[in-house]
Order: sequence, then C-alpha cells, then structure tokens
Amino acid sequence: MTMFEDIVGLPAQLRWGIGRDVPGLPPDRPVVLLGMGGSAMAARIAVLDARPRVPVLVHSSYGLPPWAVGHGAAILAVSYSGNTEEVLSGVDEAVDAGLPVVGVTSGGRLAGRSAAAGFPLVDVPGGMQPRAGVGYQAAAIAAVLCASGHIADADTDVSEAADVLDGLLDGGDGPAVRAGRELAGLLGDRTAVIYGGYGVGAAAAYRWKTQINENAKRPAYAGTVPEMNHNELEAWHAVRSGPFGVVSLRDEYDHPKIGARLDLMQTVLGGKVAHVGEVRSVGAAPMARFFSLTAVGDVASVALAEADGIDPTPVATLETFKTMLAKGTP
Repeated sequence: MTMFEDIVGLPAQLRWGIGRDVPGLPPDRPVVLLGMGGSAMAARIAVLDARPRVPVLVHSSYGLPPWAVGHGAAILAVSYSGNTEEVLSGVDEAVDAGLPVVGVTSGGRLAGRSAAAGFPLVDVPGGMQPRAGVGYQAAAIAAVLCASGHIADADTDVSEAADVLDGLLDGGDGPAVRAGRELAGLLGDRTAVIYGGYGVGAAAAYRWKTQINENAKRPAYAGTVPEMNHNELEAWHAVRSGPFGVVSLRDEYDHPKIGARLDLMQTVLGGKVAHVGEVRSVGAAPMARFFSLTAVGDVASVALAEADGIDPTPVATLETFKTMLAKGTP
C-alpha cells in the first residue's frame, strides 16, 4: 500500500481496536508509556483521552524516569516493530525491578521479552511504517488505559474518531484530502511552521511536523500557544524574507484566549512570514479532534513529497542512522 492509502485506511485501523479484549495495568499506580517516533505519537493521542486518578505520562528516551521504580510505576511499552532500543531498555529495567508491564507491538524483540518475562502483549497488525500504523497503536493503547481505569469509554471515543475520519477522508476524496493538497500547494517550497493550542492542538501540530519530516523529507517546526508567545515569537522579528509558511490549528475546546492569541499572531507576523492557512477541529472527544486536525497534515505531507518527486514511505536516513548506531560507527 502507498502512504496515502495508509492515511485513508486510518478509520479501519481505529475500528480494529473496538471491543478488543486487552490486559490492564494496576489502576492505583502511576503509568509510564514507553515509546519513540510514531509509537510515541500513538501514546500521546491515547493519553489525550485519559482522565486518570494517577499520573500518566509518555517517556521517549532510554530506561525509565528516575522516579518510576521508587513509586512502583506501571509500564505500557509501545514499539510497533518491537525492536526500538530505547523502549527495550526501559522494559528491561522495569522487569528487573518487578514492575508490572504490558506491551503493544507487532512482534520483534519486545514479543521475545514478553515470552521470556511473562508479561502480556497486545498484538497489532504489522507490515507498515510505525507512523502509518498510528491508528492501530492508538486504539490498542486507549483500550489498555481503559482496562486500567484511566479512560472512561475507549470504544466510544475510538469509534467517534473513526467516524470523523470517514467523513473527512471519504475514501480519498473528502474535505481533509482537498484541504491538505491545497495547503501543500500554498506552502510550496516554504518551510512549514505549525502552531496549536496547549493540549489537542499542540499534539496535532507535532504530528504535522513529524509527518512532513518523514513523508516529505523536509524540515518543519511545531510550537505551542501560549508558550511560544513568551519566547519564540520574538525570533520572528529578525525574519526579513518569507521562507516560512505558518499553519494554525484551532481546537473548538481551546481556552478562549488561545484563539485570540492565534488571531493576534497573524497581525504580528504579517509581512514577515506567510500565514498559509488554518485547520479547525471536528468532534467531541480529544481523540476525534486530534485526528480531524492531523488528517489534513497527513495528506499535505504526502502531497509535498509528490510535488518533489519523492516516495514518502521509505525513511532511508533514519534506517542508515540506526545501522550506524548498532555498529558503533562514529
């Protein structure tokens, strides 16, 4: 399948997780989700829907947070390939410390660790790039968090997200597809800068950034409002020409001041950088609103790749880097 077909298939990925019987984690322990790249993005999507009674956070590095063992954390390890070395290092540390662990993977060494240590797994369909399989992973993680008491009704939230995406993608010719291609055309050769409000919008902006990075093989940048109004905004004063294009992501549930800030930013940046456009969220639960914002960015990233004559699926530089790292090549 092509990357565009994978995007259009996101509603089916999400529905795969509805009604699935999955293991839970102890509900009274803080939860650490281990993940990198597309798997970490899936974890962040699911966490948006959580209303936990204990801390629930995503750890994207080696090992575990320094406090995890001492506080008896529960570990949800997410690695689409099953071979992510940062995640595996955290799993090993958790197993050695006797912490409860659940894995989400399509196989690889994480499945082997599960068999050896006896912790449960949620098996997701494999054969895709991790970023393309984000729907499978997000649905699986949401189900585990629901079984652990941290999401009230994961099936309802996942179903809404799938329904919203169905309407926006419409088999490859929906409004999100048209908007994504239009925004890609307006961006042209500009470097994309995506801003969203704290929470859903900021998470979606980061997904836009990473999709442009991996699919279009271009630099892109994401920022969070209001935080960037206290630092990054000042840097735009030095911009004298227009190599950048700003996209604003607006979530209906943003604090009212977020919208006012995004409006005012267009005035402040006027004449220095092109405001290419904006995307507004659809849906009620955070997961649906997230995917409604990112569907447009997913399509835009593929359209940018197509415009440059690039196949968006392979990530040769990342794979070469992993090989060099494994061999210890300086």
